[in-house]
Amino acid sequence: MNTLRQDILFDLDDTLIHCNKYFGMILDQFAELVHQWFNGEQITTEEIRQKQVEIDVASVHQKGFSSGNFPRSLIETYRFFSQKFNRQPHPLAEQQLSKLGMSVYDQEIEPYPGMVETLETLSSAGHKLYLYTGGETAIQQRKIDRMKLSMYFDDRIFITQHKNEKTLEHIIQQGKFNRSATWMIGNSLRTDVRPALTAGLHSIYVKQSNEWIFNMVDLQNEPNSSLYTVTSIDEIPDVIAEKIAKETRERTLS
Repeated sequence: MNTLRQDILFDLDDTLIHCNKYFGMILDQFAELVHQWFNGEQITTEEIRQKQVEIDVASVHQKGFSSGNFPRSLIETYRFFSQKFNRQPHPLAEQQLSKLGMSVYDQEIEPYPGMVETLETLSSAGHKLYLYTGGETAIQQRKIDRMKLSMYFDDRIFITQHKNEKTLEHIIQQGKFNRSATWMIGNSLRTDVRPALTAGLHSIYVKQSNEWIFNMVDLQNEPNSSLYTVTSIDEIPDVIAEKIAKETRERTLS
């Protein structure tokens, strides 16, 4: 078995392309609307954000990565403050929030710096690349097509609304991956890193400066796996190359 060639699974959103910053832009607009609608009430932007996150995360836990979660969280947050301040929710306001929430999926798709170079380097080195992303097929496929990512991943693309240990384990078993030569790369400790370590894979955590709270979880050390942390995707080829070189030296000396 050629252990120099690695199987490398990449997350998409906030690993290869920007995502959270667009949700942040919409949430800024949402907070402005709430302040307008509840003018005169004692309410802070931080309170609005905290309540929206609470509702959004609970919805993701229940429904997975559904496009309806985000606009629904805006409406439910609006209803929460309406009840708190004894206001009657207005149907037109809720319609406006539904459109605002769904507009996040119409934003321009922007790659992270070094995306193309990183994928080119790994592909040229002979590694097999896979894309494993959470979300709805139509929305995620549009991003893939706009970024022309099929040229790197071909048909090795997995899209799921429930990105967790069970889904990753199914992919690994169905694809008969060699776990000691397989990597999961992503920005989510919850849906990328922890499932990879549980499955006995290597993982590279792409740490973002402003991470969605849903993605943050505590990790436990898992046997037969290794975890590396980077802050830029262009660090990834060197991490993998150094790991291969280290294992080669160890086999030579043994």
